[in-house]
Amino acid sequence: MSQPSGVKGTLIVMAKSPVAGLVKTRLTPAFTPGQAAALAQASLRDTLDTVAAAPALRRMVAWEGAHRSWLPDGVDVIAQRGDGLDERISHAFHEAFVRPGHGPALLVGMDTPQLRVADLGLDWDGADAVLGLSPDGGYWALGLGHFHPDVVNGVPMSTSHTGRRQLERLQSLGYRVRMLPMMRDVDTPADAATVARIAPDSRFGRLHRRLTGVTSSPMALYDDALDGVEVDVSQTVGAHEVRCGRLPISDWQRMAPADEILVSRCEGPVLDIGCGPGRLVASLAARGTAALGIDISTRAVTQTAARGGSVLLRSVEHRLPGEGRWGTVLLADGNIGIGGDPEVLLSRCHALLVAGGVALVEADPDDDTDHRVSLTLRSADGRVSSPMPWARLGSRPLIQLASRLGFVAMEDWRVDGRVFVALRKIL
Repeated sequence: MSQPSGVKGTLIVMAKSPVAGLVKTRLTPAFTPGQAAALAQASLRDTLDTVAAAPALRRMVAWEGAHRSWLPDGVDVIAQRGDGLDERISHAFHEAFVRPGHGPALLVGMDTPQLRVADLGLDWDGADAVLGLSPDGGYWALGLGHFHPDVVNGVPMSTSHTGRRQLERLQSLGYRVRMLPMMRDVDTPADAATVARIAPDSRFGRLHRRLTGVTSSPMALYDDALDGVEVDVSQTVGAHEVRCGRLPISDWQRMAPADEILVSRCEGPVLDIGCGPGRLVASLAARGTAALGIDISTRAVTQTAARGGSVLLRSVEHRLPGEGRWGTVLLADGNIGIGGDPEVLLSRCHALLVAGGVALVEADPDDDTDHRVSLTLRSADGRVSSPMPWARLGSRPLIQLASRLGFVAMEDWRVDGRVFVALRKIL
């Protein structure tokens, strides 16, 4: 794996194969041994994803147990060696420093799925060791600028004073120690619940919600749908809920004839509000039209960027680049419904557009529809989202609303059962 110039150091993950009955035993009986092992696997994979994304010269996994197919490429997997955890940690550091130039080294466990890339920095502002304590008295991270054989050996592990003893050992050996922010690791059911709230969109957070029956956020299920999970949607009007079928993810990932016509009417620069996986942004970029997508879904942003589109993880309500200078704003795929209040959304679009700019809006196929609804998502594994406010607006009430907000309807067109309206800003 090639690295940018100037990248240094080694990141180490201490881990063992997540086998039921052998990992996360303190999570039982709140979870079955199999569920505890699944949570351990989710936590470890979240950690490995973060380590893989962090800048480092080398990445290692000090591994115990059977090899797993999902261990990432580009990571050196070494066997744990030693009788106790202290000896195994010491051996992992020794292996990290065997190759000249691979220090400093930062070691973390498999129990902190809330880790971020920013937590794994290897530049310690003059310190030659770092230590991150956990609320239970242990530590979640240990970093060394150079290796000493006695730095960990003999420090009592898995006690309420492990972190303090490790700090004392570092100081006794002359290390200049910088303390990292405290971070909770997952040992008990209470830990698991807290960490799942901190990292709701992680593998760990999503699995914890499913196992505990906690309602998922709509964005978590939407992200899963973009990743290929089958997710259905229903809408509630008043007291009546109607199942609407599967989220049409495949429709949002490929250009259709109606999309080609929509893109051809865009006047640059273009802002695509709720861009989803980015088919319209990518198509505009391919035409040479300046375009930016915004979405509150992390998966949507990632997929749009992968298509070569410019994109921001941002809500339309927040400050955006180019306020008042956009030539076109797009509200495709029924996104006039975002937030459940079309008047608020269209007013925001008016503020984003340059004078004479155009809002291209996909309306409901029923020209007279004007409903405020809530949407609920359901995954195939039984998870249910909290309700999300939405609106359905046909072309007639849309044009009437737009006229009150400083727009004039220029045209509407219909292709393959889809309805579009072009609204020109006149005030």
